This record gives sequence, structure tokens and C-alpha cells, in this order.
Amino acid sequence: MSMDHDRVLTTKLDQLECHFTWALKKDDIDLNRLDEKLKLDVEKKEELTQTYNALAYVKFLQGFQEEALSNIMTSLKLYKECHEEEFNKSLIVTYGNLAWINYHMKNYTDCESYLQKVQKINENISSESSSVPEVLGEKGWTFRIFSYKYYEKSKECFKKALDLEPEVGKWNAGYAIALYRTEYGIFTIENSPAIKQLRRAIETNPDDDVLKIFLALRLVIYKSYEEAERLVEEALERSPDHPRILTYAGKFFGNKGCVDRGIALLRKALELSPNLGFTHHQLALCYKMKKIQLLQEGNHHTRSSRVQQIRDQIIYHLEMATTHATGFITAMSDLALHYGEQHDVSRAEEMFQMTFETAKEKKDNLHVVNFHYAEFQLYCKRDEVLAIKHYMECLKMNPGSYEGKRSEYKLKRIAEKRINKNTQDEEAYGILGFIHKEKGEKSQAIECYEKALSYGENDEYLTNLCALRLSNIVKL
Repeated sequence: MSMDHDRVLTTKLDQLECHFTWALKKDDIDLNRLDEKLKLDVEKKEELTQTYNALAYVKFLQGFQEEALSNIMTSLKLYKECHEEEFNKSLIVTYGNLAWINYHMKNYTDCESYLQKVQKINENISSESSSVPEVLGEKGWTFRIFSYKYYEKSKECFKKALDLEPEVGKWNAGYAIALYRTEYGIFTIENSPAIKQLRRAIETNPDDDVLKIFLALRLVIYKSYEEAERLVEEALERSPDHPRILTYAGKFFGNKGCVDRGIALLRKALELSPNLGFTHHQLALCYKMKKIQLLQEGNHHTRSSRVQQIRDQIIYHLEMATTHATGFITAMSDLALHYGEQHDVSRAEEMFQMTFETAKEKKDNLHVVNFHYAEFQLYCKRDEVLAIKHYMECLKMNPGSYEGKRSEYKLKRIAEKRINKNTQDEEAYGILGFIHKEKGEKSQAIECYEKALSYGENDEYLTNLCALRLSNIVKL
């Protein structure tokens, strides 16, 4: 192929709407986890044409071009089994993927043939491919399953599809789940966009029990327990053998404090699908709650052996979670902390270092790793200095997260404990100054740093104090 011909061909390929043009970056995706999830969806016969298209792109990223081509052809075959029309707009993504994979495999004649098929579809529709609801829906679905980093893009795609076809159940469901994944901040049960859209999605998809579970999990945040539990029970009654329903129901009951029921549901989910890293992680979290409950009970002798049994379960399920979902940072750091609880300090340190490297490389959940490492230093190694350092790192990185709030609480406890022992402890006031500074409470931060400096010399406190005094917000 001449360079000019190749340039013309690649220009046409770049204008397609398909997985190869949606900027799905390999570094953003846990390919092994996604491969397993998509294969499970194939077994459950869920969204098969979309699933095979997505699985094809995963195989392409893994370097298996023949498998990628085979999966796209399967997607096309499944579509044709249900539809006679060869040039339907629902095939824009599939034909685009076929054009791209044939280009990469140097099958240029086939590549141009599929480009022509896309062109013929485009000639019969009144809008650009990027504005076709079916394309927007598959794009939104792809963004959602490929990486949490694409959740906002997923939301935008489903919103556009919904604006074009407001009564279509698939777009309502997709937008509801996207909102569920991205809604943070302070709302009420009446003005939460996620709750409103989940209710609307259930109206247009009355048989979708996953939507009911998601609505229940969101309602619990606003303490609407009765409606939430009714929705979960209804979903379980209608879909008693659906691994995803069982997993989220297990999470619901675990969060509600019904730990034994949560454990039973999660175990059933694993019997049906043993390789789900998320389910193993949720089971570990349930066992952690059970461990806390036991530690609060009375009889120390019987309690100690039972706690050890439960800790073994936590470690087992965290290990399984990290095995089946590589790069699962929250599970990795929690596992490292539990190795520390088992007094396997060298293994814990090794796991923490691996987790720090992974989190930095992926730019993902580094604040969680810092929090768990601080806990490890404080409770397993009794190194308060290092614990303080990593609690501070966590608080700086993500003050609004659960780990950020816990770090603030732990730092306050450490500072107050020190001040109770020594009212002139400069480091304690420095810690409190840091907390106020991170929360934007500048006058309180200045007061604490001034106290710290009055009890000792510390260049960091002085630097922070000067910076705060120069701030335009607080005038001294």
C-alpha cells in the first residue's frame, strides 16, 4: 500500500465511531479483570452483541488480533440472527471495529469493504454517527465497564442518547447507573439526581432487578431503610441465582449491620461465579465487620480464637480479590494491613511497597494506601511518627473520602493525647495546625502554628505560618 493510500485510509478510519477511536487507554484498564467480567457476561447472555465487541477490543489490546476478529464476527453473527437488515445504524460500531481490526491485520480489501458499509449506513440516516442513540448507548456502556476513569464520559453519552429518545428503557437505565457511579456531594432524597433517575429507569425497565438494588443502596445513604430493604428483598425473590444481585444484596446487608446474612448471600454469589474479585472483596469487608463485632464482646478467651478464624477468612478473600482483579488497590492495601495484624511484618511491608508502586503508576487510590500504611505503622509497628506522616498524606490527598476523614480523626486523637500528657507539645499543635490548614480554617491554623513555634523551633511550622499570614483570606 502506498503512503498516500494509507493516509487516506487512516483518515477515514479515524472518523469512525467504534472502540478503536474512543480513546480507551490501555493504562486505564485492568485488562485481565475486564476479560473475566466480559466472559462472565457472555455466559449469562447479557448484552451479547455489545459484549463481544468490547471483548474483541480487550483481545486486541492484549495482542490477540485473531481472537479480536473472531469476537467481532460473533457480534455481527448474533445481530444478524435477530435482524435481517444489513445496513442498520445499530451496526455502525461493529462495522467500524471490523474495519479497524482488518486494517491492523493488513487485510486492506476487507477494511475498505467495512468502511463502505459504514458509509452506506451514514447515507441513510439524518445525523452524524456520533449523534446516533444506538452508538451513544454502546459508547456509554463501554466507557462504564472499561474503567471508573470513564464514568463521566459514560454519563455524557447516556444523557445525549436520552435527550434524543427519552422513553427508551436502555438509555434510562444507562444514565441511572452512570449517575449512581458519579454522584457525590450533599443532596437530599428529594433532590438527588441519581435517585430520581433510578426511579425513572425502574419505571421503564420494571424487570431490571440490578436497578432496584442500586436504588436501595442509594436510599440507605438518606436513611430510607424500609423502602431500601423492600427493593432488595424484591430483587432477591425475582433473581435468586443472579451473582450480581446476590453480591450487591450482600453488600447492602453487610452495610446495614446484618453481617451474617450478607456473608450468606456473598457466599452464594461465589458458588455461582467463583472468580469475581469484587464479590471476594465484599465478603472480606463483611468479615471485617464481624471481627469488629467480636472484638467488642466480652469473653476474651473464646473471642480471641474466633477473631483469628475470621481474620484468616478476611485474608483469604482479600488474596482471592487481588488474584482475580489485578491492580485492585484498596484490596491490596487492606491485605497488607491484615498481614501486619498477623504479625507477618516483612510480608506486609513487601505488599505495601508493591501497592504504593501500583497506586502511583495507575494514579489510583493512593490516599487509601497511605491510610492503611498509617494504620499498619501505628498499630502493628508502633511507629507513631511514620503513622502521622501517612495520615497527613492521606488527608492532603482526599480529605472528603472515608479514609481522609478517618485520618483527620486519628491525627486529632494523637494530638489531643499528647497535649493531655504535655500541654507544651509543639508537634501536637503542629498536627492540629495542619488539620485546620487542610480544612481551610486559616485563623485556627495560625493559632495552632503560633503555639507550636512558641514551644519549639520548627521551620515547617514557620513556613506554614508565613504562608497563612500572607493569605488574602485571613487578614492579621
